[in-house]
Amino acid sequence: MEKQRIIRINAVSRQQAFREYQGGRHREISEGVSESETKPDTGLPEVPVPADDTPEVLNKALSGLSSRWKNWWVRGILTLAMISFFFIIIYLGPMVLMLIVLCVQIKCFQEIIHIGYSVYHSYHLPWFRTLSWYFLLCVNYFFYGETVTDYFFNLVQREEPLRILSKYHRLISFALYLTGFCMFVLSLVKKHYRLQFYMFGWTHVTLLIVVTQSHLIIHNLFEGMIWFIVPISCVICNDIMAYMFGFFFGRTPLIKLSPKKTWEGFIGGFFSTVVFGILLSYVMAGYSFFVCPVEFNSDHNSFEVDCVPSDLFQLQDYALPATLESLTGWPTVRLYPFQIHSISLSAFASLMGPFGGFFASGFKRAFKIKDFANTIPGHGGIMDRFDCQYLMATFVNVYIASFIRGPNPAKVVQQLFALRLDQQLNIFNSLKSHLIERGLLEEVA
Repeated sequence: MEKQRIIRINAVSRQQAFREYQGGRHREISEGVSESETKPDTGLPEVPVPADDTPEVLNKALSGLSSRWKNWWVRGILTLAMISFFFIIIYLGPMVLMLIVLCVQIKCFQEIIHIGYSVYHSYHLPWFRTLSWYFLLCVNYFFYGETVTDYFFNLVQREEPLRILSKYHRLISFALYLTGFCMFVLSLVKKHYRLQFYMFGWTHVTLLIVVTQSHLIIHNLFEGMIWFIVPISCVICNDIMAYMFGFFFGRTPLIKLSPKKTWEGFIGGFFSTVVFGILLSYVMAGYSFFVCPVEFNSDHNSFEVDCVPSDLFQLQDYALPATLESLTGWPTVRLYPFQIHSISLSAFASLMGPFGGFFASGFKRAFKIKDFANTIPGHGGIMDRFDCQYLMATFVNVYIASFIRGPNPAKVVQQLFALRLDQQLNIFNSLKSHLIERGLLEEVA
């Protein structure tokens, strides 16, 4: 009996609590409290699904096909169009490539920030989009200022305003960022502290992923266009071949984050990309336009791609292992050393590059969206096409710094010219003494 009485009391208490909750909600509504003010700080993301923007002419031409084959043809046609555009911008030279990288960076940033705004716009977070774009401007000013100082040294030293901006560049960059930081603090609203700090972190992680790595792409480009074209082409080849192998032969799921990815596509893409990287490197390594570092000629105020190719781009004979020699009958094979490095680049593009795509897939699943945007029919947004490229850019930059790049005499000389005359004289005397000790110069009595 006592147990039944306790159960009845609990039931009555729950009914009373529910009535009080309903009454409280009714009072909130009757008092005119807006939904955005009473909404908890932990809303579930609800990003609007973009409409299908496939060109009408393609929809009509492919109307008789199943959705699977329609998507295959749409992706194929748009892929060929993008590859053609890639060839055009390569032909136009390094300056156009840098501008395209900047445009891609801005578009990728916009797509990611737009997702955050779409999810939380109903909270009316003050200055969110304004501050996001302001921080993008600050970070680009810092990185591009560093690049100008590094690669355009003669021009900077020649022009007095540029020389002053270069000297105080980091101070100016910090002041700009500090201004944005203070604006963020002043924009904090009591009811949305947690969400505002969440979006502050969102913006900075986006800057880290997009802006920092696009800056590395430009640095790779300055080492020679081949360090820009081969890695990007390997990622594109792996993406295409993995899709093709998966489409026709895929049976075994690869990872839960991307149910359409298969082991057959992953393995087929790997071998195809390695072969493609070796062949593309062989073709490009024979042209100075692709292998020479991109340098700025201060006399003509223009970029120049002209040099004597380094040993990395000179054909050399390599002895084959006994097993391969018995199979091919060739004791040696003639290759460019860069082709050996291209194996590392293509292997990374095939094995580790897709994890950039898996990361993006996890991000999209977290917000219940299929693509970052609908910029390219059948492909999604620009970020959907560049999710692997940013990871690849970081690897290439690290690879060049670790195995390729050595001291640059031209930059050392530029730095010497920036010193005072007495400092230059001290360095000259130290260098002279060193060369005499090494026997490369004779001491004059």
